This record gives sequence, structure tokens and C-alpha cells, in this order.
Amino acid sequence: MSKNPVQPRRGNALENKIPTPAVSLGNGGEAVRVGRNATERLLAIHQLISAKRYPNTARLAREFDVSQKTIKRDVEWMRVHWNLPIEYDRERHGFFYSREVPQFPGVPTITEAEMFALLVAHKAVEQYSGTPFHKPLQMAFRKLTGQLDDKERYSLQDSEDVLSFRPFAPEATDVERFEVVTRAIQQRRALRFLYRKPGEKSTSGRHVHPYHLTCNDNRWYLIGHDVDRSDIRTFALARMNGGAVLGETFQKPKDFNVEKYLRGSLTVMSGRGDYEVVIEFDAWATDQLRGRLWHSSQQVTELPKGESRMRMRLSGLEEVERWVLSWGTHATVIQPELLAERAGSIARALAGRYEMP
Repeated sequence: MSKNPVQPRRGNALENKIPTPAVSLGNGGEAVRVGRNATERLLAIHQLISAKRYPNTARLAREFDVSQKTIKRDVEWMRVHWNLPIEYDRERHGFFYSREVPQFPGVPTITEAEMFALLVAHKAVEQYSGTPFHKPLQMAFRKLTGQLDDKERYSLQDSEDVLSFRPFAPEATDVERFEVVTRAIQQRRALRFLYRKPGEKSTSGRHVHPYHLTCNDNRWYLIGHDVDRSDIRTFALARMNGGAVLGETFQKPKDFNVEKYLRGSLTVMSGRGDYEVVIEFDAWATDQLRGRLWHSSQQVTELPKGESRMRMRLSGLEEVERWVLSWGTHATVIQPELLAERAGSIARALAGRYEMP
């Protein structure tokens, strides 16, 4: 570091190193502590100077709880490494920019594609409303966009009506239960809760070592080892009755891999079978299916009249049964025979239910 004395309009030469504590500006423009990160302190100094508040080393040192020597090093860093036109006004006793500085140095101007990606991220955050993720995600987004210049920020605001996410029938999440489950996964602690199977009224106690939490079709599922049944099971959080209680610690098996576990499922429910599923779709359904990845094992063949045939390998049939039926007469099960029989049985039952007198 330079040993030169401090000049009236210049600070000490700065080491090739960014110092520590930090602040950012609150809504009122005053500096507030945010953590020990020098880059954020430099951003706050830049914002104060840009706002023509003429901060000086004494005031900045008090607000940031650092020494005046540290502030002088900060200012010199900004002059030397970012080529900022920082000058000192003797009459106003503070720093100012001798020319316009449109944005914080070191933050590159983002491209149009990156701006759109930010917008997508902002809209996607709303899908997590009602979960403990929502507030941290909002705060992270505000932190990211806080470093945009005015032009970029206005561009982002003007694009608000360009796109939206419209989740169908989003699940109302019990936040307290959700937090207990996530804490159990992070701390490797067992969970005890009452659980109701689909279509049943009564509940039964479960003792589970939780491994993974996943969201599918706007519903949250817990994947873990059911201790009493000595098997890995999937539990819908919405079917947990009441709260969940943390228990003993456990060791997660090193060979457990959620991608491998779910490989044979269409969405989140794995089975113990091994089925080659073949479904044919008419031209209308083929247009809806085209270009979408429904399963990692899918193989789609286009047929002469605009129809298509899809093959995939699954470990269970419950999820694909519901999926096929959702296509109505636009889908036909070719194999396995068991799936075709189940779809036909449901179709006959529906026909009887809606049969005209």
C-alpha cells in the first residue's frame, strides 16, 4: 500500500483488495447495515454520491461503523479501479461526481434476453406463495434488481404485463407443517405424523426418515423411508393430518438418488413393476403433445395421417391411467393389456353413468 500522505482532494492509494463491512440504502435514502460485504458498502457510497448527498469520510465512517481510513481506501478504490470521477467539494464538505455515472460499476448492462429471464423469475416466484420460500425469493429478486440502472428497472416494470404464470388449482399449503418438514430434511431428523391415504377417511401413524421434498402439478410431496414398512414411500403433504413432530436423527443412505428413484414414475409415484407403455394419439392430441417432454424414456413416432405413437418405460400404472383418461377419445392404449383393460373398464362405467334414458 502507498505511503503517500493524504491529499486534500484524494484519498490514500488502495491495496488490491476490497475491504469488509457493508451497507445499502433504505427507502429513505439513509445508509443501513446489511452485513459484512465490502461490495455492498461501495454500492451504498456510489448511491449516496449519485443522489448528490455529498457524503464525507466522517459521516460515512459513522454510518458504516468503520474507520475514516477504511472509507478513504474505499473511495480511492472506486477512483482507481472503476475510474469513477469522484471529487471533493470544499464548500459542501463532501464527495460528488464531476460527470454523470449512469450505473454502479462492475455490474454489466444486462441483455434483453437476460431482462426477460429476470421477468420470468419474478413471475415464477408467485407460484411459491403460501410457502416459506416466498418471502426469501421476493427478497432475493429485489436484491438482484436493485443493482439495475433506472432505464433497466423501468424496462422491467413496463414488461410486467408481457407474461404470467397461471397455476391450475394451486394447493393451499400449511406453512407450519411445511417448515417442520423442510427442517427435518435439512437436519436429518425423523418425522412422525398422521397420514390419510387417497379416498380414505381414517388416518394412520407414520414414522418416516425424510429424504426429499418435491413439487409436482402444484402439489408438494415428501419422499422418505417409512420405518414401519421398511420401504421408501411418497407422501402428499396435503394428506398429512395435523402437525408433524420431529424425532431422532438418522443417516441418509449414500446410494439414494431421487432422480433414480423417480425414473420409472410418470410424475412422483413409483411402483415395483416394469411396464412398456404404448399409447396412440390422434392428430389433434399429437399437436398438443408435440415438442413436450412427458417422460425421460419417451419415444414418439409420427404416423402417416398425423397421428403418433408414444412408448415409455414405467414402474407403475396408476399415474399413466389418469393421464390417458384425461385425453378422452384422443388416446388409445395399445399396451400393456392391463392398462388397456383398466381404461376400458372405467370408460364402460362412465358410459353407464351418463347413459341417456
